Amino acid sequence: MISAPLADGVIDVHAHWLPAELFSLPPGAPYGPMRDRDGALYLGDIPLSIPTRAMSDVAAILGDMRTAGVGVRVVSAPPFAFPVGGVPGAGSYVAAFNEALSTVVAGAGGRLVGLGMVSLDEPAEARAQMERLAGTEGMAGIAIPPLHYGRSLDQGFLRDVLTDADALGLAVLVHPMQLSRPEWSEHYLSNLIGNPVETATAVAALLLGGVKEQLPRLRICFVHGGGCAPGLLGRWTHGWHTRGDVRRHSSRPPDEGFGELFFDTVTHDPGLLRLLTTHASKDGIVCGSDYPFDMAQSDPVRFATDHGPSAAVLTSNARAFLGL
Repeated sequence: MISAPLADGVIDVHAHWLPAELFSLPPGAPYGPMRDRDGALYLGDIPLSIPTRAMSDVAAILGDMRTAGVGVRVVSAPPFAFPVGGVPGAGSYVAAFNEALSTVVAGAGGRLVGLGMVSLDEPAEARAQMERLAGTEGMAGIAIPPLHYGRSLDQGFLRDVLTDADALGLAVLVHPMQLSRPEWSEHYLSNLIGNPVETATAVAALLLGGVKEQLPRLRICFVHGGGCAPGLLGRWTHGWHTRGDVRRHSSRPPDEGFGELFFDTVTHDPGLLRLLTTHASKDGIVCGSDYPFDMAQSDPVRFATDHGPSAAVLTSNARAFLGL
């Protein structure tokens, strides 16, 4: 919950933080652990091309905000910290992260807001974690992956998480996991192609699966401008009108429900951001940065306001996403 006033200025809804004591990552994490090597951050043996302190040091985050003209930053765990390994013990990692994040947010003077983490294998545990987050000052919701065990937001555990988040009034940020596939093993394609495909899959599952119809109050945001979704929306809508199997679980074509979702501005392409604004609601575009990764949107506020809504609209939209 957020009852204390936030700082003035544009709200960046998409940024990451992880304390150094949790660099080990949850049990069964497919990528970890994270390591500091002479001030640079590595994921296993993979260089992340960012200073370690950019991920873990709150002073570094606040300094970047001043440089970028960001008034408030909404921080969540990096996606490789999501507890997707299916190994017992993830609940203690989730609890440690949520507690650490709530402490950081509480000491930031309204400049930081938190999106917590949930266990992704134990429904009762996840519900209890979300209930605690809903009662914790400065914590507005949760961040989750778009895919889990071969299912997306319309089925299985992730579908249950959305139901509980909606009932508790928690915002949901959907962030891709950068899942590897053999054909994406080179050229960083697991990120450059994989991330937008994961996100588009989740948007399609939410709309075609009728999830947003069943949970009309759900506040859910898709990062990276919705990935491939803006460019595929017309194809999905055509398929919905022409094929019974496409519209089997939804009563509205996807271009109608698209305007009820939130999307951030991390597109790296002014044309794509303009396309997104033609499909999404004017109330659904929020500023994002993807701090501190090398794939972050450089100068996020300027990019968003030059090619999308005004600073005032971006801020109002972000407050709506956060439930303010």
